[in-house]
Amino acid sequence: MLLRQLEHLVALARERHFARAAAACYVSQPSLSAAIRRLEHELDVPIVRRGRRYEGLTPEGEMVLAWAHRILAERDALLQELSALRGGLTGTLRLGVIPTALPAASLLTTPFCERHPRAQVSVESLSSADITHGLTEFELDAAMTYLDDSAPRAVRRQPLYEERYVLLTPVDGPLAGVPRARWSQAASLPLCLLVPRMRNRRIMDECFAADGATATPAIESDSVAGLYAHLRGGRWSSVISHAWLHMFGVPAGMRVVPLDGPARGPRVGLVTGTDDPPSVLAEALLTVAREAGVRDALDELLHSYLGGHR
Repeated sequence: MLLRQLEHLVALARERHFARAAAACYVSQPSLSAAIRRLEHELDVPIVRRGRRYEGLTPEGEMVLAWAHRILAERDALLQELSALRGGLTGTLRLGVIPTALPAASLLTTPFCERHPRAQVSVESLSSADITHGLTEFELDAAMTYLDDSAPRAVRRQPLYEERYVLLTPVDGPLAGVPRARWSQAASLPLCLLVPRMRNRRIMDECFAADGATATPAIESDSVAGLYAHLRGGRWSSVISHAWLHMFGVPAGMRVVPLDGPARGPRVGLVTGTDDPPSVLAEALLTVAREAGVRDALDELLHSYLGGHR
């Protein structure tokens, strides 16, 4: 059994298409198919359900796939440890980030790259469910996600910050000059918000409901960048997480208004998977996270935009 055969199987399970899997492995489709067949022959079990097209894996194939993930993860961990002995970490850290934490990711990745200049970071915006899958299947080394009951089972967790929600609204809008606002007041404004399927939006909807209001945004987006693209026009308002200020700031003609109600949202943290031995790159990122002071940096930034009003 060759590691390349296991890599081909993992790619096929991920892409669910022989041609796409072959392209991802930089081989021809016949070469990938032959590698899978050799693996079936060596293990003496059927791995792939074959028809006119890819139809999934057999129960035996699912078991082989799980072991393939483990074996390849241990191969990667070995290479990382050897590179550290040779004078510094190398390889690519695979980091999954929920979309609403993406604006704050550079607070970790920048110091990580400064400390480990020979290593690289691949950042992917993923839903919480996709992050759980990626950590379980050893496709991610670490993730920035919510630390709650739905968080993926992880060996190591490092809290980073608590989401704080504020209102971004035009300086000459209906709430001009108001030092603070209620969630019910924000609900009455022309709003841009994230789409309801996103966890951040559902949390905000609970805050609106707690103040006896329902937000009916005129514009919804599945990305923070999509929201900010509309805010620059000076017509719309939005309720945002304070972490977004790190990347996007406050658009011209707008102001930040504190919201009375829940002072803090859920915790966002860095988690790593259940791989054993652990990823050397993930451990290095956890070390950076413990020293980065993400919470203090974001709170101080929010304080500066509030003009001294905590």
